[in-house]
Amino acid sequence: MTDKSTASSPDAGKTPEQLCAERAKRVTDALQLKQPDRIPIVLGVGYLLAEMGGITKQELYENPDKTQELLEKAALYFQPDMVMGAWHTPEPSKVLGDRMTKWPGHGLGPNGSFQFVEHEFMKAEDYDAFLEDPADWAIRVYLPRAFSACEGFAMLPPLGMSLFGYYNTFNYGVLTAPPVVAALEAISKAAQLTAEWGARAMESAQRLAALGFPPLTFLACIIEAPFDFMSDTLRGMRGIFLDMMRQPDKLLAAEEKVARFQLEFAINFCKSTGNPYVFIPLHRGSDGFMSLAQFEKFYWPQLKEVMLALIDAGITPWVYYEGVWDQRLQYLAELPKGKSIGSFQDSDIFKVKEVVGDTMCIMGGMPLSLLKKGTPPERVREYTKKLCQEVGKGGGYVMTTNVMELEGCDPELIKVWVDATKEYGVY
Repeated sequence: MTDKSTASSPDAGKTPEQLCAERAKRVTDALQLKQPDRIPIVLGVGYLLAEMGGITKQELYENPDKTQELLEKAALYFQPDMVMGAWHTPEPSKVLGDRMTKWPGHGLGPNGSFQFVEHEFMKAEDYDAFLEDPADWAIRVYLPRAFSACEGFAMLPPLGMSLFGYYNTFNYGVLTAPPVVAALEAISKAAQLTAEWGARAMESAQRLAALGFPPLTFLACIIEAPFDFMSDTLRGMRGIFLDMMRQPDKLLAAEEKVARFQLEFAINFCKSTGNPYVFIPLHRGSDGFMSLAQFEKFYWPQLKEVMLALIDAGITPWVYYEGVWDQRLQYLAELPKGKSIGSFQDSDIFKVKEVVGDTMCIMGGMPLSLLKKGTPPERVREYTKKLCQEVGKGGGYVMTTNVMELEGCDPELIKVWVDATKEYGVY
C-alpha cells in the first residue's frame, strides 16, 4: 500500500488547497440537494486505523500522535472527499465512572469495540420528579446513578434553594463534604479532558486540510429524537415500551420537555459556533421497534417538530435513520425539501431514493459486507456503479457505508470502491 493516489486519479496534479476547496464544495452541494461535479465519498475509517497500523484499538485512543499518523496515511491512500477516524475518547468516561459505555481497554479487551450499555437509570416512579424539575432531578438523582464519581451529588439540597439568595449560603457547607468535592473534581477533570480532546480534534482537522481533506463540519452538535432521549440514557428499551402502555401521558409530557431544552441547546450551540448542522442519531423509531400507530403517537410528531424548529432557525438536521425505515419513508417525505440530510443504515437505499430523493440529501448505500475480504473486486465496482447511476441520479447523494465505520474491511476493496465512485459518479 502506498501513501499517494495514482497518476490516473482525477485529483492528480492539484494542490492541497485546490483539493480542499473542491472537495468541500462537492460535499456541500450534495448536502444542499444540488448536483456537484461528481458524487462525493465520505469515509468513516474508525477502527480500521488500528488494523491498518498493526496496533490495538486501545492504543488508537492512548496514542493520538500515532492515530493521527495512521489517519493521514489512510486519507492519502484512499483519497476520499472527507474522512474521519475513531469515535470520541474514553477519558471523560473513565474519570466519571461512566456506567453506560465500554471502551477498548476500559470495560473491554484491548481490541474490543466501543459499546453502549443500556440501564434503567430513570425508574417508572421518577416521572413526577423529572417533570417537576428535570435539572434538579438530573443532578441529584440521575448523575449519581449513571456515574459512580458523581454519587456525592445525592447529598446536595434541592437546587431551587439557590433562589434563597443570602440565606442559602448557610447550605454551602455541604459543598465541602468529601463526596461532593470528589464529584465536583471529577466533573472538572472530565471537562478538562474533553477540552484537550477537542483541541486535538481541531489540530487533526487542520492537518488533514493541509493535505487536501476538508473537515467534517456537519458532525458537531448532537441531540436525539425526544423518544430516544427518554429511552437511551434514562428509561431503557424495556422501560420506555412499558411506559407507552402504562403511563403514556407522562411519557408524552416528558418528550415535550426534553424537546424544548434540546432545541434551546442546539440552536444556541449553532449560533455560537457558526456551524449550521445538528446530528440526530435515531434508535427506536425504525420498522422493527414499534407499530405505525405507536410511531405516529410517540415518535414522529415529536421528531418532526424538533427538525422543523431547527430548520426554521436556519439549521440543517443530519439524521441517521438506524435500522430499517422502509415502512416509514412516506413520513420523511413530509419534511421541507432540501433542508435535511438522511443517512440510512439498512433501509432499501433504492426505495429511499424513490421516496425521499427529492426531499433530502441521501447518505449511505455501501454495505460493509461487500468490503470484506473475499468479495471479488468487480462485484464492488458493479454495485458502486449501480449506486452512482440510480441513487446518485440528479445529485443530492453522498457515497458512504451504511454505518460510517470500516472496521474489519479490506483496504484494497475500499480503494476499489473509492476509485469506482470517482469513475462512475461523474455528472
